[in-house]
Amino acid sequence: MDEKIRDELLSKIAEKAKAYLPGDPLDPATKMGSMVSEEQMDRVLGYIDAGLAEGAKPMIGGGRVKTETGGFFIEPTIFEGVRNDMKIAQEEIFGPVLSAITVKGFDEAMEVANDTIYGLAGAVWTGSMKNAHRAAKALRAGVVWVNCFDKGSMAVPFGGFKQSGFGRDKSLHAMDKYTDLKAVWFQH
Repeated sequence: MDEKIRDELLSKIAEKAKAYLPGDPLDPATKMGSMVSEEQMDRVLGYIDAGLAEGAKPMIGGGRVKTETGGFFIEPTIFEGVRNDMKIAQEEIFGPVLSAITVKGFDEAMEVANDTIYGLAGAVWTGSMKNAHRAAKALRAGVVWVNCFDKGSMAVPFGGFKQSGFGRDKSLHAMDKYTDLKAVWFQH
């Protein structure tokens, strides 16, 4: 995130995250359940430990909660002071962990965003349509959301660049992924 808005934005994200305390998935008021398994919980907690060991600063969260239930619950965790070379910035955590990286302007943001082996999706929040179009073009990702997240349609292909997928799901483009075409030549 741009250093100009970092403090205000992180404060707002932290406030929202506090409303996502994990709970009973059968309760309609629950916004976040547990990890799918003890193995996944341990994996996510390992990433949290790695972030701490590499010098990231926990803003909120960072631990297992609701242990009395026997569930695999982890509280929402936000790290600040994250560098792009840290494990929590470079690997997919698949848990409630946000790694906030501070940048100085648009160009550095695009450099940091593309400095990864992955490229499934990216999201940009901006009030500038010019920057929105620049970011959509610059980001090496199969999907780019602008001022939204996780939108899609079965009519539009979905898939990533680099090590985030081969081919495309959804839309007619998926037919190529699930079809083996064969040419057969006869001479009569």
